[in-house]
Amino acid sequence: MNKKTLGIVMITLVLGVGGGYWLSPQKQSATPDQQSAKSESERKPLFYRNPMNPEVTSPVPAKDNMGMDYIAVYADDGQSANEPAGTVRIDPVTVQNIGVRTALAVRKTLTRDVQSVGRVDYDEKLITRLHPKTEGWIGKLRVDETGEPVKKGEILLSIYSPQLVSSQEEYLLALNNMKTLENSPFPDIRRGAADLLRSTRERLDLLDVPEHQIKALEKTRKVMKFLHIHSPFDGIVVNIGARDGQYVTPQNEIYMIADLSNVWTYVDVYEYELPWIKVGDEAHMRLASLPGETFTGKITYIYPYLEAKTRTIKVRLEFKNPGMKLKPDMFADVNIHASKQVDAVVIPSEAVLRTGSRNAVFVVRGPGRYEPRDVKLGISSEGLVQILSGVKEGEEVVTSAQFLIDSESKLREAAAKMMDAKKPTAANPRPSMEKSAKDTDGTGMKGMDMKGMDMKGMDMKGMDMKGMDMKGMDMKGMDMKGMDMKGMDMKGMDMKEGGK
Repeated sequence: MNKKTLGIVMITLVLGVGGGYWLSPQKQSATPDQQSAKSESERKPLFYRNPMNPEVTSPVPAKDNMGMDYIAVYADDGQSANEPAGTVRIDPVTVQNIGVRTALAVRKTLTRDVQSVGRVDYDEKLITRLHPKTEGWIGKLRVDETGEPVKKGEILLSIYSPQLVSSQEEYLLALNNMKTLENSPFPDIRRGAADLLRSTRERLDLLDVPEHQIKALEKTRKVMKFLHIHSPFDGIVVNIGARDGQYVTPQNEIYMIADLSNVWTYVDVYEYELPWIKVGDEAHMRLASLPGETFTGKITYIYPYLEAKTRTIKVRLEFKNPGMKLKPDMFADVNIHASKQVDAVVIPSEAVLRTGSRNAVFVVRGPGRYEPRDVKLGISSEGLVQILSGVKEGEEVVTSAQFLIDSESKLREAAAKMMDAKKPTAANPRPSMEKSAKDTDGTGMKGMDMKGMDMKGMDMKGMDMKGMDMKGMDMKGMDMKGMDMKGMDMKGMDMKEGGK
């Protein structure tokens, strides 16, 4: 093959390879990364933001004092005109990675069961404290043990009292006088005898003389030395205050008797649970000493004051006590079924960001867009909280990863406020950056007082140090090539082996 033919073959091969390369699909369509890089290069940043402090900005690329690159802020990074400040945009991949979950605000009827520990106690309306109506001496205690059950009308004791004896004698005289004068022709005399009989009988009744002893007195016409005191109802003897032969007065409590057919139970309810309950609500009570048994009662009273130490409100419930199974001072588990029902717009409790001064949620504005919104909360129940204002029925709220979104929202909101501050206005047609990288990161050092500083080994190339007072500085070993040191006061500086 001659040289001419070989040259033609080589030229043809080169042209074929070159044409194939330029016509290949890889050249015709750039990769996504190349397109992204091209798009990024075509975008023009508005300014650069400090990655640790969004209030610090720079009009040119810069680094902070830790060597981190400033973040470019573009025009389309902010919110659109119809989006509130702080709205966050997150790409779908990041949403998936940080585990963002959402829930709808729905209308639901809220109710609640209030659980508490109760203490069984006596029904105060069914407690009797017996005192003698006259002074005297105890003759015989018929019931002489505390805790002993008694029946209504049962004789508790007998008592001797001179006043009771004289009252019996007066009654017998009135009976005899009535018998003598009942046939008198004078109406006034008959009426006087009847009035005397009635008054003496009433005196015996007022002194609690039993009816059966009054009838015995009328029948036998003999004064009885000892009179009886009876139990007013069925119950148990809680306390005995006298013994046989003891002298007693109306000030002495002889017996304390309680009827346990009905008992009270006290429970403590926290302040946040108080809006749910009211008088008449049903309650169920269970006791460790009576496994498997449930007692049903109701709220009869809510006390009008708060316990200062426990920050709770005392609530009184009433229960029937068949078989006397419930004993005073027993502890019980009480479940109050609140009858109050609230038809409200609710969201999950975990969706609310509680900062102490405000309550907020993130509302989904669209795919990857989340708006922070303040809300006013109502009552809560079963993991749901009522929304009084801020969120409407059907809106979607974030229930997880809110703190990550909240951090980004605050950065976006700060950046948006700064962008608004830098827009020209009538008062300030040419706004400037209030803070720059040079002013905050230490690369601009105009006017700095660096007395006594040890700057050995520092590389200060390119630094502008005009107006610096560097008296007393030890600058041994410093490489100061290229420094602009016009106007520096360098008296007293030790620049041996350095300061070239």
